[in-house]
Amino acid sequence: MSFRLLQERRVAGELPGPRSVALAARRSAAVAAGVGSTMAVYAADADGGVVVDVDGNSFIDLGSGIAVTSVGASAPRVVAAVQEAAARFTHTCFTITPYEGYVAVAEKLAELTPGSHEKRSALFNSGAEAVENAVKIARLATGRDAIPYKKGFGPFAPEIYRMPMSYPFRDGLDGKETAERAISQIVAQVGVDSVAAVLIEPIQGEGGFVVPAEGFLPALAAWCASSGALFIADEIQSGFCRTGDWFAAEHEGLVPDIVTTAKGIAGGMPLAAVTGRAAIMDAVHPGGLGGTYAGNPVACAAGLASIETMAEWDLNAAARRIEALAVPLLREVASATGRIGDVRGRGAMLAVEFTEAGTTVPDPAAAAAVAAACHRAGVIVLTCGTYGNVVRLLPPLVIPEPLLLEGLDVLTSAVTAL
Repeated sequence: MSFRLLQERRVAGELPGPRSVALAARRSAAVAAGVGSTMAVYAADADGGVVVDVDGNSFIDLGSGIAVTSVGASAPRVVAAVQEAAARFTHTCFTITPYEGYVAVAEKLAELTPGSHEKRSALFNSGAEAVENAVKIARLATGRDAIPYKKGFGPFAPEIYRMPMSYPFRDGLDGKETAERAISQIVAQVGVDSVAAVLIEPIQGEGGFVVPAEGFLPALAAWCASSGALFIADEIQSGFCRTGDWFAAEHEGLVPDIVTTAKGIAGGMPLAAVTGRAAIMDAVHPGGLGGTYAGNPVACAAGLASIETMAEWDLNAAARRIEALAVPLLREVASATGRIGDVRGRGAMLAVEFTEAGTTVPDPAAAAAVAAACHRAGVIVLTCGTYGNVVRLLPPLVIPEPLLLEGLDVLTSAVTAL
C-alpha cells in the first residue's frame, strides 16, 4: 500500500493559518451560520491517513469525515473509477434511463450483507434518506405503522417511538435484562400488533459509540421474528469493515430483515442503500422508491471501486489491528488518569467517555479540552454522545501504523494534561 502524500503530522505556526483565516472570512459572508465545522482549518488535499490544509499543515486523520473515507480520501482505484465514469456520463436518472453500475452495486450488497436469502436493494444519496425509506418500506411490507427507534434524535414523526438502548457503562445490565426492558416498553407503549419494525444501530453512533451488552441485539431480533415486526440494522456508520466485519451485525450472527448503509460505502462519494429480503423490498409498488440523484452513476462507480479496495486490502483485518493497537493504550491512560470512565468500541470505531474523576458523572468539558488540544497539535478527532463527553476515533482503515500510534500519543498526552 503506497500513498500520494507524505504520511506525517506537520504543523507550522499558529492554527488556523492565514489562508484558512481568509477563507473563514469569506465563509462568514456566504455560508449560513447554522453550518458548523469541527476544525478551523480548510482542507486542500487528503490521502491515506492525513489531511493537508490550505496553509500546508498536515493533520493525522482520526475522523475519516465521520467514517466515510475508510479506504482513504483519494484511494487510487476510487479516483480512477470516478474519472472514468464521469467521462462517460454524470447523470441520466436511474428511474428514467437505467445503467449497469446501479445493478452491480445492488448485486454486491446482496452478496455482502448478512444472510444467504434472496435480497433486493434501493440506492439513495445519504444515510438519512436510507433510514426514511427503510421505515417506509417496513410500513408497506407489514401493514403496520409504529417504529421503535433507538437513536437520540427527535421529536419524531407520528408512530416513531424512542426506546432505551443497552448502555453497559451506565445501566449495568446484561443483554437479556436490557432487551426485556426495551421489549416491555414496546409492548406497553405501542402494542405488539402495531409495530412495523425495530430500527437500531448495532453499535450506536452519534449517541456515544455505545456497544450493547452481548445478547441484547439477538433478543430484540428474536422478538421481532415472533411478533411479525421487521428487524432493521442501521449500519450507516458501522458498516463496510469499520468494526472488523463487513457489518457490525455479524458479530453476534444477526441476519437483519433490512440493512441501511451509507458513509463508508463509496470512498467519499454520496451513496446510500436499503437492502432487504426480496419479499419485503418488492412490497413497494414500482415508482414508490428512488429519487432524481439516487444511485448516481459516478457514485456507483466509486462504491464498486471502494468495495473492491476493501476486499483486496482486507480492511476488516486492518480494522481489527487498529483496535488491537489503540485499546490497550487508551485503557492504560484511563487507568493512569482516572478521567476516562469507559473505553469501548470495536475495530476502528472506538470511543473514550470522559467523566469527573472517580465518578460516572459526564464531563463534556474534559472531552472538549482533549479534542481541542489534539486539533492544535495536528490530530483530527471528533466528539459525540448524549452528554457531549465522548471522544470518538474513526481513523481511515488504511492509516499507516506509525501514524496511528503518533496520533494516539497526542491524544493520550492531551488526556494526561487534564
